Amino acid sequence: MAARAYWQGQIRLALVSIPVEIYPASKSGAKIRFNQIHEPSGKRVHYEKVVPGVGPVDRDEIIKGYQVAKDEYVLLEDEEIEAVKIESRKTLELVQFVDACEIDPLYFEKPYYVAPKDDLAEEAFIVLREALRQTGKVALGQLSVRGSEKLVAIKPCGKGLLLETLRYADEVRKGQAFFAEIDDGKPKKELLDLAKTLIDQKSAPFDASNYEDRYVDALRKLIDKKAKSKSGKAIIEDTDKGEGEGGNVIDLMAALKKSVGEKKAPAKSRSKASARKKTA
Repeated sequence: MAARAYWQGQIRLALVSIPVEIYPASKSGAKIRFNQIHEPSGKRVHYEKVVPGVGPVDRDEIIKGYQVAKDEYVLLEDEEIEAVKIESRKTLELVQFVDACEIDPLYFEKPYYVAPKDDLAEEAFIVLREALRQTGKVALGQLSVRGSEKLVAIKPCGKGLLLETLRYADEVRKGQAFFAEIDDGKPKKELLDLAKTLIDQKSAPFDASNYEDRYVDALRKLIDKKAKSKSGKAIIEDTDKGEGEGGNVIDLMAALKKSVGEKKAPAKSRSKASARKKTA
C-alpha cells in the first residue's frame, strides 16, 4: 500500500493474536488553507511570543499551564507530562462486542482501514471479519497510540475491517438541553403524508461522488483567476441567490403540495409530448 500505516501491531481476541496494519481512511487534501500576508510588502506575517508587560520572550522560557481560575495556572514541565503518557502498546485487545445500532453516531470520530500485516495473518483476520459480519456485532477496544488511548470500534468493510475512533462520554454534549422547548405535539396526518411522499420521491442509494464542496471549487477558480490576473484588483462575482429568498414560507401545506407537484410535473409533460407524437 502506498499510504503510510497509522499503527502497526496486533488485534487480540482471547488467546488469538492477529498482526495488522491500520491506515487512515480519510484525507484533508481538498481543504484550502490561507496564510496571512502583509499587503504592502507581500511577505508572510509571523508571530512573536509576547507576554503582557514583559514583551517578547524566548521559547526556552515557555512551559505548559492549565488554567484553574482567572489568571491562575497549574504549571507543568514537559517531563511531567511525558511521565503520565500511556505506553504505546502494540496490542489492541477486543474487550466487548455490541450491536452496531447501539452506538450513537455522535460518538463516531474518524475512520481507518485495517488490513492483515502478512499472508500468515490472513486466516485469523478473515475469521474475525466473517464472525463480526454474521453476528452483526461491532468489536470495542482501546488503542494506545502517540501517548494517548483511544476508544475504537471495529466492523467489517468489504474484504477488510473498518476501525473508527470513538469519543469518550465526557466529550459528547447531550442534545435534550437544546430540544427542551420543541413542541411535543404530533403533526397533522395530511402534512406528514405529503412530507413522506416528498422523501420517497427524493430517495436514492447514497453515492458521495454526487456531492462536491462548491465553496472549495469556487475558491480554486478564484485563486486560478487571480494568479493569472496582472491587475491585482479584487475579483468579485455575484453568485446565484438560493430559491426561497424574499419571504418566509407561511403556508406549510401549500409549500409541501407544490414541492410534491414539481417532482411529478416533468413526468406529465413527457406523457403529453409522447401522446402528441402518436396522434401526429
